[in-house]
Amino acid sequence: MLRIAWSTLRVRWSSFAGTFVALAFGAALMAALGQVLASSITSPDRGPQRYAAAPVVVAPDERLTLRTPFGERGAPLAEPRGLDPELARRIPGAVVDRIFAAQLAGGPPAVGRPWSAARTAPQRLTSGRAPAADDEIVVTAGARVGRRVQVVTAAGSRSYRVVGIATAGPQPTVFFTDGRAARLSPRIDALAVWRPATEVRTALAQASATHASADHASTDHASTDHASTDQASADQPTSDQAAPGQVIASGAAPRQGGTPVVSTEVKVLTGQERALLDPSRESDEQARNNANTIAGIAAGFAGFIAVFVVSSTFAFAVGQRQREFALLRTVGATTGQVRRMVYGEALLVAIAASALGALTGPLATRPILDLLSSLGMAPAWLLPSTSSVPSYVAFGTGVLVAVLGVVVAAWRAGRVRPAEALRQAAVEPRAMTPGRWIAGGGLLATAVISMAVNAVSDPSGATNNKTFMPIVMLLIAAAGLLAPVVVRPVANLLAAPLGRLRGAGALVVPAGAVASTRRTAATAAPVLMTVALAATLLGGAAMTDATKAAMRIDPVRADYVVLPSGPAGLDRQLSERLRAIPGADVTTVTPTSLYTLEGAGTQLIQRPAEAVNPATLTTALSVPVTAGSLKELRDDTIAVSPTWEVSLGQRVRLWRADGSQVSLTVVALLGADSTADAYVTPTHALSARPSLAYVKLRPGASASASKALEQAVTGHNARSMTKSAWAGTVTDRAASASRLGLLAVLGIMLSYTVIAQVNTLLMAAPDRAGEHGALRLLGATKGQVLRYVVAEALLVVAVGVLLAALATALGLLGLYAALLQLAGPVAIEVPWQPVIGVIALCSVLAVLATVLPASRVRAVAIPT
Repeated sequence: MLRIAWSTLRVRWSSFAGTFVALAFGAALMAALGQVLASSITSPDRGPQRYAAAPVVVAPDERLTLRTPFGERGAPLAEPRGLDPELARRIPGAVVDRIFAAQLAGGPPAVGRPWSAARTAPQRLTSGRAPAADDEIVVTAGARVGRRVQVVTAAGSRSYRVVGIATAGPQPTVFFTDGRAARLSPRIDALAVWRPATEVRTALAQASATHASADHASTDHASTDHASTDQASADQPTSDQAAPGQVIASGAAPRQGGTPVVSTEVKVLTGQERALLDPSRESDEQARNNANTIAGIAAGFAGFIAVFVVSSTFAFAVGQRQREFALLRTVGATTGQVRRMVYGEALLVAIAASALGALTGPLATRPILDLLSSLGMAPAWLLPSTSSVPSYVAFGTGVLVAVLGVVVAAWRAGRVRPAEALRQAAVEPRAMTPGRWIAGGGLLATAVISMAVNAVSDPSGATNNKTFMPIVMLLIAAAGLLAPVVVRPVANLLAAPLGRLRGAGALVVPAGAVASTRRTAATAAPVLMTVALAATLLGGAAMTDATKAAMRIDPVRADYVVLPSGPAGLDRQLSERLRAIPGADVTTVTPTSLYTLEGAGTQLIQRPAEAVNPATLTTALSVPVTAGSLKELRDDTIAVSPTWEVSLGQRVRLWRADGSQVSLTVVALLGADSTADAYVTPTHALSARPSLAYVKLRPGASASASKALEQAVTGHNARSMTKSAWAGTVTDRAASASRLGLLAVLGIMLSYTVIAQVNTLLMAAPDRAGEHGALRLLGATKGQVLRYVVAEALLVVAVGVLLAALATALGLLGLYAALLQLAGPVAIEVPWQPVIGVIALCSVLAVLATVLPASRVRAVAIPT
């Protein structure tokens, strides 16, 4: 049968051309996406930037490590702890580096550093001189030598004179004198050393031994002077306490007054390790993760679309060859032989197409990486992988997809009876077989049940693409399988307007679609998939973004919101000026982190928290509380959400953002729709700066309060907005952030589905040649035939669009049910502009793919 399969392919190559192209493109797409995934994993990290010229860098070990009965548990700290100043004195020639937010008023986000640290990159003067006085600075951009500028730091805004311009570094920088930088930021963030690493490690070991001796002596003294111990120290567990976890290697000394927590645990970085301290490190990792996520999602959709397309095209090809299979049965071919022949055809096509796609697919790796990079979804410095593994995987996947896609078609081919060879006309079998009913209904039921379970048990999980996208796939597959059921009523409904036209078009166009429901369903399937993917994913993203924005906006009672113009946050001077405005209640919100040991001490969890002023919190926000009261929120208490799984009044041992331990009593349980996971007082914010401030005007406040608010933010790199204006920015920011990656995935997937649509229509063209020739014999002009073809193509597109609308509506309704639990009623929104663009593209391609073959048909092309 393999020889017959080969002969069939040679004779009927046009019937398999669409399948070949679809498989080749699918294999190429999977190979390219696999290379993108490999590139994001195997590309070397960007070389050191901030300390490129320093051979050795000493930095604090910014990790919290706990010892539990199940072993050590660790997590990165959210708050830098700094190095012991004694280390700088023990390492001769070490350059002390302090890195802190310092931004020119109205300028881009920047950091402040001591001028002596400029040599670490290195950054050199291009004009002017080095700073020598406390009011002198060197900048990398944003000002000219001799000008006086306002510089905003954590303390506030102050005037400085620009005395020099330095070359650009890894980020915009304002250089101060070493003394001024030490006063602005006492914390030592790193030591840059131009000495052998072995000498540095020896000096650190000696310093550690000295520090341990001093700690032992201070511990003995503290044991006789309990009166000097503060609350935080009292909460530390002793060595004989059966605590769930004990801090080790944290190097955190108790915080005394305003002095920074000092780390005694350090790391010595050389070579590529120095890049761990670069400012782009976190964004680079995030961009890598984005590239991984997009490539993974797109590859999953590529596999789904490949199975969908191949199965539909093979089923369509088998339907076209009913009499051929019947003739084989007539001459003695068994059911198994016919099926093996179909499998053989699929394997031959799949092997050739997958090999072609696997070889050519990696050529698209660089363009895809450039696309993702332009959208900010991948680092620009990623190098395309040279691994051959993605090509092998794509080849094997292509062959497997072909075999899976042809299973149903082969089964149908084997059921063809020999008597069907006697038919003079091709009569389409039943549109819906029991197996198709079961498969379509089963997929639909699975999707509906999954949506119901998500809405009831995990509504927040429904907003995750990893949860929502599989449901979309199930709905599209179910709609494709059940499509023949609705072809007749939908075709008659859509063709009703044609009845008002003169001529036979109103009768012929719907009759052609209804007479062959399977063919109509097969040609409409790519349109269904293309439009449904775009509408459901974009609509779901829009609804999810609107819900998240509403959850953040609706609880706000404040009249104004003050936001920083960069990531540094609001400075202390600005906060004081805001609180001094007559008739205004001001609430600053400072994001921080808390660490908890959960799962019987097996997991160290980093939890987000917000530090707020309890006295004004409920004035600015409507905070849902299910038990307890926020009035009890103090420095030794905490309010938590249900995810903490703790009870009211329970004492909870926590580790703050810098690794220092504290025990807090739960005095309020927040509702499930709370915007914060936990609330603490500003004492626990440490050195973090507020991310925003809510301003609520008291009744009877003077009209000058808003003007005073504008004056307060001037020169502090902040802006004041009304609640309505701020709400618009929150919605726009959420939408733009979430849709970039989705648009990238859709752009890759739609190219595949568009090719599938053209292939299916071209495969159907030979079957229609007889009908078109008969119309010519009956007296129809070429123009009339082409108009008939265009009308029929548009009708098929309309059928696909209507099916896509049904699948989209069901998917968005299921998502709506889940979002309803989170934020109440939300608008079911579909971004119509891109969806209409996709529909228009499908319509144009459908017309071209049907008109071009029909334009070559002559009147002699009579069906046999």
